[in-house]
Amino acid sequence: MTVQSVDLPDNRWNNAVMTIAESPQHIGIVACSAEGAALCYRTICSEGSRLLGAHTHPEISMHTPSLSDYVECLENADLRGVGALMLASAEKLKKCGADFLICPDNTIHQAMSLVEKQSPLPWLHIADVVAGEAAIRGYKKLALTGTRWLVDSDVYPAKLSARGLECVRPDPADGIEINRIIMDELVNGVFNPEALVTFQRVVEELKGQGCDGVILGCTEIPLILHDGNSPLPTLDSTRLLARAALHRAVGIEGQP
Repeated sequence: MTVQSVDLPDNRWNNAVMTIAESPQHIGIVACSAEGAALCYRTICSEGSRLLGAHTHPEISMHTPSLSDYVECLENADLRGVGALMLASAEKLKKCGADFLICPDNTIHQAMSLVEKQSPLPWLHIADVVAGEAAIRGYKKLALTGTRWLVDSDVYPAKLSARGLECVRPDPADGIEINRIIMDELVNGVFNPEALVTFQRVVEELKGQGCDGVILGCTEIPLILHDGNSPLPTLDSTRLLARAALHRAVGIEGQP
């Protein structure tokens, strides 16, 4: 281990003296949808250089089955099928030399309880990371956006309530439209101005219900909605997971 002064992406860590591993761990990415996985991958690479030096980042491997395989399982409420796909990726990433795993897809975390005990490698849970950040920031009541499968699930309510935080879902009709935007547009790299307007309207309505932050609970949502254009402060699940993986890989210890 070596000790050095680094500037981390989150300004709460700036100018801190951290312990950085001489040999960063190998990050395995269990990917689902292309745009979200790509944003997570890019974030690890680009922010790694701030810790490790120009053009330097931990070793990363990624495996992605066809998105249609996941969608078929989700449409049939087949969480065991989702888990089997995740475990197949995990096994392949272990063979690539990965030390731990992340999944930059909130929706398929519904199957995580079926995966973790059988997994050949440990995982970082995206909702754990987001809930931890929400608690650090002092939020109390969080709006949740994401696919209909994610919003209807207990993935975020369970992790938030464990920290004494409340979760508020969009109106069902808004949830249907958000799901359409995600699955028909965002995962395909289509970013229409009308989609942003919809997200802003929905978040504004949730703000009116007392929410003090919004979880971008689909890894593609940060590609159109962010702190600069959102009615509420955002919790960007994609980049938060990427940073948590980066910190783990380089051996950063302690809390910000």
